[in-house]
Amino acid sequence: MQHSSSPLSSLSSSSVLLKQDLLLRSLAFTVVYATVIFVLNNFLNFWALWPGALNTLGGELPTGPAAGLGWLQVLSYVAAPILAMVHVFRLRTESYQNLSMRVSDWAATSIKAAFWMVLLVGMADMLVSFLRIELMLEPIVGRDLTSELGKPKFRGAYVHLPLTLLACFIAIRSKGLGFIWLPLLVVVAEFLIVITRFIFSYEQAFMGDLVRFWYAALFLFASANTLLVEGHIRVDVAYTHFKARTQSWVNIFGVSLLGLPLCFTILTLGMWDRTSSINSPLLSVEVSQSGYGMYVKYIMVGFLAIFAFSMVIQFSSYLLKHFGVLRGETATTTAKP
Repeated sequence: MQHSSSPLSSLSSSSVLLKQDLLLRSLAFTVVYATVIFVLNNFLNFWALWPGALNTLGGELPTGPAAGLGWLQVLSYVAAPILAMVHVFRLRTESYQNLSMRVSDWAATSIKAAFWMVLLVGMADMLVSFLRIELMLEPIVGRDLTSELGKPKFRGAYVHLPLTLLACFIAIRSKGLGFIWLPLLVVVAEFLIVITRFIFSYEQAFMGDLVRFWYAALFLFASANTLLVEGHIRVDVAYTHFKARTQSWVNIFGVSLLGLPLCFTILTLGMWDRTSSINSPLLSVEVSQSGYGMYVKYIMVGFLAIFAFSMVIQFSSYLLKHFGVLRGETATTTAKP
């Protein structure tokens, strides 16, 4: 004699599935929130001179208002999973694939901002360097400002930073991923070097600096978008023969054991304290030794942080996408323009 399942049993099963979905989605969003909070706290620690979460927990806390700032930083990390759960609960009717695309859009925005930053900063810094070399800057802006523009910290604060903020605004307002134009820009910059060197016998340090600046940005910024459109080269000896669920398990374990740990290693080792490999050049506005080259070496070091940050966001999107496959959804791949 067969017994049909009771409505109470079906309701209980649906509740369990909903809790599992919320847990998986919250896990991916927690990675995003925690990474954003870490980068934000890094800025507050070393540029705004806040005490830091570790110093607060370790008892190295100054008195006065700074004590409250330290505990605020501690609470920000505690808030990461809570914010993730609230965000996921509000979007609980969304499919995994739609959530994955939402997170991918966040990564795309960060990459667009980085592209516009290297484009605007590269062109502006090259122009300043060119005018300084040819002694044309002083007649335009005056002796005092010319002298200040020869100082890395001044140029970083009053040329690079405003252009970076403008790049963020353009990235939010624009559509598509602008970095696809970087290969053309690199070719044009290299072509100009060839023309000026072999025809006009003219070459300056800033010309090679511009090529390296854009070339490094091309490879590091394109990684997250290439992951989005499944453009990275795989060793397909076995993977292509797996079923969709098996491929998703492979991707989830690959992201969890290899991708995310690599990005977290770059961020933590590079931004742990003032002397770390990423923070130190950024704080000191490190530039190359060629006096009339471009003052962008410290920004190129920051490319590593942008790479790791954008890859963490895209890896989180990747997790959502393949969690959805394991839950019975069909994976989708949306190519960005």
